[in-house]
Amino acid sequence: MSSKNLVSAAWLKEHLHDANLVIADCRFTLGKPGQGLSEYISSHIPGALYFDLEQDLSAPKDVHGGRHPLPAVETLEKLFSEAGIDENTVVVAYDGQDMSKAARLWWTLRYLGHQNVYVLDGGFPAWQAAGFPVTDEVVHPTQRVFRAVPQPQMLADLEEVRAKQGTVSLLDSRAGERYRGEIETIDKKAGHIPGAAHCFYMENLRPDGTFLPAEELQKRFAPLRDEKEIIVYCGSGVTACVNILALHEAGRTDAKLYAGSWSDYCSYELPVATGEK
Repeated sequence: MSSKNLVSAAWLKEHLHDANLVIADCRFTLGKPGQGLSEYISSHIPGALYFDLEQDLSAPKDVHGGRHPLPAVETLEKLFSEAGIDENTVVVAYDGQDMSKAARLWWTLRYLGHQNVYVLDGGFPAWQAAGFPVTDEVVHPTQRVFRAVPQPQMLADLEEVRAKQGTVSLLDSRAGERYRGEIETIDKKAGHIPGAAHCFYMENLRPDGTFLPAEELQKRFAPLRDEKEIIVYCGSGVTACVNILALHEAGRTDAKLYAGSWSDYCSYELPVATGEK
């Protein structure tokens, strides 16, 4: 395993029946609740369990906190215990689109202190393209005990973001038109956090949906090499996880996630920037 964050479809096929492996299907389509579960029920990697972005990997939405708030640690301990995950378990997450939901699970487990978690490079499409087996059989895991050891240094909240504006690198992971404030169809305000640079998360991927090689990611993030601190955000703390994973691949393993992201920030009466800066 050459990467500490990614595994190939070939690697997963070779280890498919390992006793300590849990495969997490994270397929989800924004605005179409239930579609990911429907896709999972129809066809998935053998042995995979389904994790829903909004039902499992997010807390209920409130006035503030963003569209996909992090669940309480106790809630996540219960979720992962019931999934058969403990300190000895290797977890491989995948989705069917842009790696963001799988990266959200990857980040969440790492935040809880579980290091043996990886993202399937290229997701379910890469598995299918390789001609590997799929199934509609739903497995029922044997419960284990997941004990969280939260890593608070991985997480930033609004107070920290505001306190550090102008002194740290803020990265906005959304599409350019949303960053510039030209269009906003999801959140209540258009624009970005003043001082944030734009770094579209999809530009970490090749056309086939797999990650760029580590050396290309190092070039992509070269301007950040000497930055003291990096805080990454997106719309709701999901696609930002792709940038954080890419930063890990590039050697910057200390980037923080602003989990509430733009949907939290714009729920307050705070300054908003538009355009390229």
